[in-house]
Amino acid sequence: MQTSNLLTSKKLYLIWLALVLSVSVAFGQKSTRLNTGWEFVRQDLGGVWEAVRPVGAGNPESVPLWEKVTLPHCFNARDAVDPDQNYYQGPGWYRTQLPVQNPYPGGRTLLHFEGAGQKTDVYLYTTKVGSHVGGYDEWTVDITQALAEFQKTEVYQKQFKGQIPLSIRCDNSRDLEMIPSDLSDFNVYGGLYRYLNLEYQPALALERLAAKAEVDAVGKAGTLTLKAFFPKTTTAAATPVQVRLLDPKGKQVAKYQGQLAAKAGEVEVHQFAVKNPRLWSPASPQLYTVELTLGTGPQAYQHREKVGFRHSEFVEHGPYKLNGQRLLLRGTHRHEDHAAVAAAMTEPMIRQEMVMMKQMGVNFIRLGHYQQSRIVLNLCDSLGILVWEEIPWCRGGLGGPVYQAQAKRMLTNMIAQHYNHPSIIIWGLGNENDWPGDFPEFDKLKIRAFMTELNDLSHQLDRSRYTAIRRCDFCKDIVDVYSPSIWAGWYRGIYTDYKEATQKEFEGVKRFLHVEWGGDSHAGRHSENPDNALAKISRGAGADERAGDASLFGGSARVSKDGDWSESYLCNLVDWHLKEQETMPWLSGTAYWPFKDFSTPVRPDNPVPYMNQKGVVERDFTPKESYYVFQSYWTAQPMVHLYGHGWPVRWGEEGELKMVKVYSNCEQAELFVNGKSYGVKKRNSQDFPAAGLRWNVPFIAGDNQVRVVARQGKQTVQDELKFKYQTQKWGKPTQLTLQKVGEANGLTTVEVKLYDAQGVQCLDAVNWVDFSLAGAGKLLDDLGTSSGSRKVQAYNGRAIIRLQAQPGKTAVAVQSPGLETVLLTL
Repeated sequence: MQTSNLLTSKKLYLIWLALVLSVSVAFGQKSTRLNTGWEFVRQDLGGVWEAVRPVGAGNPESVPLWEKVTLPHCFNARDAVDPDQNYYQGPGWYRTQLPVQNPYPGGRTLLHFEGAGQKTDVYLYTTKVGSHVGGYDEWTVDITQALAEFQKTEVYQKQFKGQIPLSIRCDNSRDLEMIPSDLSDFNVYGGLYRYLNLEYQPALALERLAAKAEVDAVGKAGTLTLKAFFPKTTTAAATPVQVRLLDPKGKQVAKYQGQLAAKAGEVEVHQFAVKNPRLWSPASPQLYTVELTLGTGPQAYQHREKVGFRHSEFVEHGPYKLNGQRLLLRGTHRHEDHAAVAAAMTEPMIRQEMVMMKQMGVNFIRLGHYQQSRIVLNLCDSLGILVWEEIPWCRGGLGGPVYQAQAKRMLTNMIAQHYNHPSIIIWGLGNENDWPGDFPEFDKLKIRAFMTELNDLSHQLDRSRYTAIRRCDFCKDIVDVYSPSIWAGWYRGIYTDYKEATQKEFEGVKRFLHVEWGGDSHAGRHSENPDNALAKISRGAGADERAGDASLFGGSARVSKDGDWSESYLCNLVDWHLKEQETMPWLSGTAYWPFKDFSTPVRPDNPVPYMNQKGVVERDFTPKESYYVFQSYWTAQPMVHLYGHGWPVRWGEEGELKMVKVYSNCEQAELFVNGKSYGVKKRNSQDFPAAGLRWNVPFIAGDNQVRVVARQGKQTVQDELKFKYQTQKWGKPTQLTLQKVGEANGLTTVEVKLYDAQGVQCLDAVNWVDFSLAGAGKLLDDLGTSSGSRKVQAYNGRAIIRLQAQPGKTAVAVQSPGLETVLLTL
């Protein structure tokens, strides 16, 4: 049994419960998620009247046909990775009917959108009550007045039986005058893909509370400054206010009572002095609680925020310091994307992802390339993960006034909405802004001027945090922190170039941080000689990604084009980078790109079509081998992992010594092969590969069993795996076989294998295979995983897919170019 520090389901639940109890109440006195009772149609309507008009069964008014959905919901849950078509970009409509009854006399009724893509119009019956442009920032619609007017109508009682008809049009159509660009390496999704809330507020309530927690470099003197922001509709009046500050254990450490001169806009509330505050850090994410009460009695408005005291510093020409101590930022990236739901990730899904990151040892994340869900930021605060969050000015150049206004608005909203999170240390202003293509003009001076505007705006809104961009050398002097493009061993050069290339880039900027490095790996594909492609690669020509490097065709030799895309190679690349980072005392940190495979419209030819496969976990959270390489360097809880859990057949000569790699953070490990010990080895991070925990051992033809026992002090952890060893050589694939290999929980697994003319499995075959199904049942495809795609490249001469079995006969077919199609009847 494999042993690592992946949490059990029970432990995950306990963390989930603890985090639920710590979430900030940042909007509304009473808030309800509107998840159920929705209908959806993926097309445009002639107008909102088509969504609300009376409909008789069988009448023409019943079309178009609507489908029942739950929120969050994304237009592109499946088609983002459909290998046979472009993903849908256009309008779609949602509708529901709500019982609405605000318990506060004279109060406001709001719809709070946590994010919707990309242009959204909101209607109460036939009245347009709000609009928003931008797919990632939060926004609210005040429906109080429209609601009161509609409730006076006859149709409210007769047609809708006292319910409120709500219709929402979302549109992710291509638009050159919007950010992000459709040239971006991610999908610009459509839909209500984040939570939508119905909120009731008393007559006097806050729009938001800005809580600025600061502490000096030695952590002794803290201050907490509170500012209230009231809606434009607020009538000026003095009102009682009470504020309590609770320490991380819930003990009150400060209190303020007084009168607040409430008025529209910004109002200063109070400033607390906090001596020797408990400091927030990734190792100990200490969170204080601010509780504010406005007014008294049943009409009182209550608000709660979590804050943390920490001191953040990027040393000029040096490392990063948190609370006065050097901290190596060990980071990754996140796109809001998941198998079968695309951007519509639920809160439990998001929690699982962030907990898996923390278990991998992550203490830093860049949220690429847009403002993300408040759930993500709350989890970063609670788990202890520092954050770079950015606006989606990504690729394409610079648009006109509408384009630029949207970018400024999204930066303003991101800072305002996420200002209180102690995890955030950087506001990102753009990504790959040196990439032209959306406009006839690509003017570097105009891009520099606009970048300067964004930089000034960020500092005006928040002087306590740094600004940063990635990959735009002609703007690197504008922002506080700069990340160049360094892809040693993938888009350019070989991975042993990494340290030299990084040092050179470090010396060229005031504050350096390296985000985005790594490489693609096709889950389930392994290699006995993963570094073979390096012999073709030129050294000394840099390690940056250049125009055309992401293409699988043409250009100079590079691993991204000429390598085998195996998990084996990626583990070596990651292993080398991590061992080198331990010897770079000037390094502030890095962020591997990305944590999870994600869909993209610009990579149709990848082994899983339309997927960026650089993640250390697949799109459904299945860990790849590289996940455990990171664990072995970045975590303290004893773990051990034998490479090759997804490698059912290894190959080589009879009696040949084969390498077995063990990834562990323990002091030493002992390897057993088929019951025989091959000795104890001690871990040394600078002994590449696998930190010295590697053995060259013989396998026997057929079945083999390997076990490792690792020790850290008195603690022992172990892992084992079984596989076959093939000594027969093979030729060119000439035939396919298809068979059922598993059945569980109503799902049947089928596997295709490729063989040569002599019936020997071709273990290095990478042929494209296409699955199809006729009869009862349904393929579980369009998931964007190596086992959930009907069109996929083989991994080691095989590929699997699952199907939902149903009563009756089912025929599964598989075909591959140049080979005879085979059928399997179930």
